[in-house]
Amino acid sequence: MGMDDKIRNKAEELSGKAKEVLGAATNNERLEAEGKADQTQAKAKQAGEHVKDAAKDAFGKQ
Repeated sequence: MGMDDKIRNKAEELSGKAKEVLGAATNNERLEAEGKADQTQAKAKQAGEHVKDAAKDAFGKQ
C-alpha cells in the first residue's frame, strides 16, 4: 500500500467523520448519512489495501 493511498484513504475517512458530526449537530440526516457512507467506503478501501500488503508479504514481493 503506497503512502499516498494511505493518506488519501485516511483523509476520506476523516472527511466523512466531519460530515457525520456536522450533520448530527445541524440535524441534517442526509449529511450525517453521507458522512457515514464516506467513512465506510474509506475503510473498505483501507481493508483492500491491507489484503494487498499481506499478499505481497506472503509471497515475498516488494
